[in-house]
Amino acid sequence: MGILNIGTSALNANLVALQTIGNNIANVNTVGYSRQSAIQTTVQGQFTGAGYIGKGVSVETIARNYNVFLTRQSTLAAANQSADQTRSDQLAQLSTIFQGGTNGIGASINDMLNAFSDVASAPTDLTARTVALTRIDETARRMRAASQSLDDLQTGVSQSIAQKIGAVNTLAQNIADVNGQIARAQGNGQIPNDLLDKRDQLVLTINKYVQTTSIPAPDGTVGIFIGGSQALVLGTTASTLSADKNDFGDPNQSKLYITQAGANSSTRVAMDENQLGGGEISGLLRFQNNDLVEGRNLLGRLTTTITTSMNDQHALGLDLNGQPGGALFSTVSVSTAGTNILAPKAPATPNTGSVTLGSNTAADLTLAISALSATSRGASDFVASDYQVSVLSATQVTITRLSDGAIVPVDPANPTVPHIFNPKDTATPITFDGLTLTNLSGAAAGDRFYLKPFASAASNIQREFSTPASLAVASTVVGNMGSANNGSLQLSSLSAGLKPSLMAGLVPVTITFKAATATVGASYKRSDDPTGTNIAFTSGDKIQGAGTPNAWTLVLQGAPKEGDTFTVQNIKSTGVDPKLNGGNAMSMMALRDKDSFDGAPMSDGYASLISQIGVRAQSANYTATVSTNIATNAQKDLTGVTGVNLDEEAAKLLQYQQAYQASAKMIQIAQSIFDTMIQTLGR
Repeated sequence: MGILNIGTSALNANLVALQTIGNNIANVNTVGYSRQSAIQTTVQGQFTGAGYIGKGVSVETIARNYNVFLTRQSTLAAANQSADQTRSDQLAQLSTIFQGGTNGIGASINDMLNAFSDVASAPTDLTARTVALTRIDETARRMRAASQSLDDLQTGVSQSIAQKIGAVNTLAQNIADVNGQIARAQGNGQIPNDLLDKRDQLVLTINKYVQTTSIPAPDGTVGIFIGGSQALVLGTTASTLSADKNDFGDPNQSKLYITQAGANSSTRVAMDENQLGGGEISGLLRFQNNDLVEGRNLLGRLTTTITTSMNDQHALGLDLNGQPGGALFSTVSVSTAGTNILAPKAPATPNTGSVTLGSNTAADLTLAISALSATSRGASDFVASDYQVSVLSATQVTITRLSDGAIVPVDPANPTVPHIFNPKDTATPITFDGLTLTNLSGAAAGDRFYLKPFASAASNIQREFSTPASLAVASTVVGNMGSANNGSLQLSSLSAGLKPSLMAGLVPVTITFKAATATVGASYKRSDDPTGTNIAFTSGDKIQGAGTPNAWTLVLQGAPKEGDTFTVQNIKSTGVDPKLNGGNAMSMMALRDKDSFDGAPMSDGYASLISQIGVRAQSANYTATVSTNIATNAQKDLTGVTGVNLDEEAAKLLQYQQAYQASAKMIQIAQSIFDTMIQTLGR
């Protein structure tokens, strides 16, 4: 009977709808589940003379609520959020290494420099000297501790990268497996909703590690691509990711590689970090290869500048035994092959020139701190950066500062214009940012070198000696005011510029002043100037001895009277016991105000380091907050379409329950009609 068939089809269709609603309710808290709906269609009616008579209803399919745009938007937002949050978390850890306050490196540096004040006041006081040595040792210890903390952070990041790459490889294989299941299931003509949900969830999860692009195929599978165009999953085949050192074999920087499955399984392709987009791996690589590198360079520059400046100044003085000062800190090398100077390693294209590294020959490429000159301030010109040397041709070389991507302005004749060097010109040293590079004459076109002058500076820094008497706080040069002076001249500072062995033959220099008049300012003549030229005098200006570097530097303040004099001479020619002199201690203390870090004095060097790391951390935290909000909103929009709403499902449950009951009533009526007809026919 038609009514029985219609009732039966309605009963079955409503039962399927109830089952689908029940499945939605059951999976309301299932991650990645998309709400499903039973799609009902009318069965084609039967033609009669009275028109088409309906034949009931059928369930066409079980469809899942799915929005391609919102899914892609949510996946991309999740990838960006993961990258930003991961980098922000790592920068927060980096910030804790460079702490301020009394426990920070900055406090120990200031305490160390201030300790020389007591030594200058009492040069023979062994207690004051011992305190100064203790401060020096504490500064070295804190620098080493910071370097070790950076190493520990580096280890943690490397392990995290390896772990997350392993997770990506597992997820990629899972996606490939689900692709196969979906392709087989779609052969029956129906969509496998649960498998599609599973694959979408796998894709969302893998995007938290590395940003991907999904491209559907006609057979129901999807291709997963990373880094712009590298296939991670194609159909049922998954490629493999791995991490290794960069092109120069730097253990502190990583590069991502992909090994294609199949015929090319033995070939690794390097991924461009700038093409990776979002994901935790991208955030970790960016932190490791940029932020952590800058942290090392900032600490290394601080260490190298301070230790070099103090060693150089200490070497200009005399100790209690009248001997020249030795190194206060262990010497920092900026030219260790394999650590500070690197060449490309396989699979990168190797260098073809004859430049050598670490063979202990005169032909080795050498990096050194520039000597003080009219165009170089040595350590004071340092920039916290790595460098890449690129040989354009046999006669052209450029040096790129990697911290800002600029070709370093190293041409002394035109310091504002990036300079291309000719490595064959061995007479002209390649000087840049307080460093000097030599022995590039054997380089060939295409050769590259990676310079890391500061990366390991703080790792092994330590105090060199522990004998208080060995502190060379006496200056080799002294100054005396003329006994007949009538002006207000006062000595502000006097420091030697040459080592004691070179100061032995210092010729005394007497400076004779001419008082200012109503029309002409004060001036002076020098006894070592045979021309007797009058030189304008301004209180607080530097007056320097001959030579490069200058034999001595003098600063006088006040207003001289006519005929006032000041004499500079070697301390040994005065008969004064050097033990009683603390001039070099004053010069050591004066390093606090020396222009050392991007225009900042040495005492502010650590504060500058903290601020640069802090700005990065603050910026990363803000970016992570914004991307988290975007990802949250994108997920809400997607959930609004695909998620299960219990109130809505409850309403539908009642709707289809009533429809089911009505369908059952229809069958009951059909049965009653059938019984009545049988009874009538049986009479």
